[in-house]
Amino acid sequence: MKKILEKYDLVVGLEIHVQLNTASKLFAADKNSFGDAPNSNVSPITLAHPGTLPKPNKSAINHAIKMGLAINCDIAAYTTFDRKNYFYPDLPKGYQTTQDQHPICRGGYIDVKSGESIKRVQFNRIHIEEDAGKSSHDAEHEGSLLDYNRGGTPLIEMVTEPVINTAEEAGNVLTEIRKIVRYINVGDGNMEQGSLRCDANISLKPKGSDQLGKRVEIKNMNSIRNVQRAINHEVVRQATLLDAGKTVLQETRGFNDETGKTTGQRTKEEANDYRYFPCPDLLPIHVSKEWVAEIKDTIPQLPHEVLADLQANFDLSTYDAEIIADQKELSDYFFATAKLTHQFKPIANWMIGPIKSYLNDSNIEIQESVIKPELLAEIIEMVAAHKISFSMASTRLLPALIESPNQSAMTLAKKMELLQSDDEDELVKTIEAVIASMPDKASAYKNGKKGLLGLFVGEVMKKSGGKANPKVANKLIAEILEK
Repeated sequence: MKKILEKYDLVVGLEIHVQLNTASKLFAADKNSFGDAPNSNVSPITLAHPGTLPKPNKSAINHAIKMGLAINCDIAAYTTFDRKNYFYPDLPKGYQTTQDQHPICRGGYIDVKSGESIKRVQFNRIHIEEDAGKSSHDAEHEGSLLDYNRGGTPLIEMVTEPVINTAEEAGNVLTEIRKIVRYINVGDGNMEQGSLRCDANISLKPKGSDQLGKRVEIKNMNSIRNVQRAINHEVVRQATLLDAGKTVLQETRGFNDETGKTTGQRTKEEANDYRYFPCPDLLPIHVSKEWVAEIKDTIPQLPHEVLADLQANFDLSTYDAEIIADQKELSDYFFATAKLTHQFKPIANWMIGPIKSYLNDSNIEIQESVIKPELLAEIIEMVAAHKISFSMASTRLLPALIESPNQSAMTLAKKMELLQSDDEDELVKTIEAVIASMPDKASAYKNGKKGLLGLFVGEVMKKSGGKANPKVANKLIAEILEK
């Protein structure tokens, strides 16, 4: 791969399809829902019965504008729908209603990691369109099974400029778009269910050349990893053809995730093959500045803004901040906890450590956790005040609170006798017993091996069942050994 990229430049453009989480479909009142019984969410409009007329879903248009604002697009004041004509069994109308000449959003960009630096990836457009139905093929049936539930589902297609130059960059663009989709709640971004899909246009050109090579489109990949695998496979395949003096055919190919290879499907259509023309059933839509401003006010902090906020104002490391900023629910949980305690680093430590383990073991998300921010903040303050050790809090108190989340952390810790003891008289007795049990180590300490202090502290903590205050224990052990 490295040798190939010394000879050729890789050029990739992505077409990212996002299903919008509206209650109903783009042009009909049919329910927009995944996983329902086949053909249960259909109507005469979805099935293209003669005489039926579409009506635009304003929520879908709002979502498209919201996504455009989130990636710095210009929002069109005037936008129209067009018909894209092609035949396929799961497209009953014989055309797809989409946007060609006047898309809802133009331009835009996001910043993503590229190696050790940050790269600005420009977008060409975002347009609104309807999804097709779904064809299924299995061994039990001779023909194809058609489910029209997905037909008419509102989509936005986000088209980047051909400015992506590595598979890693492509993966980072998809990762960031999925985060934004979820942060602003226009879709669930679930690639496994097909609510976020990606086509990649891939070409090679001689190193440093301005002339783009013939592009190959890889369709409908359902994971970020597969997009990267497909790009890397195409680099090798296309370079092999070019090195042999052959021509790369401009075509549509599919990616097989089992073999890791792409296979030809059909010669790539051009725009004129689709015979685009304005949809006569849908009037142009005029988008006012007031409408755009109203939507803009609903956009929360975006992932990159949350990341910067966590590092600048909460003093988190890049590692901690990236984990917490990865999901809006995680960052919301962090910010809610940070309003209740200023122990910011411990919040991150608990979220990335014990809380994450609890979520994984329970197979739930942070918003489903019974350990609410108020409870976590109380635990963290108790540890900071040396009322309970982190070890006791994470291994004994947290599991107990998960079982009894309606109790306060302090009440339960007292009931379980987990609080650290500040009784110096009792602690001195424990320390003296530990020192007496290790006379050789005590002698070595007095002869200069001060590093043994930690050994004594550990034994005292063990003997006290974790109840000794380690800070007080450190001080007292040193004083007794120095006598």
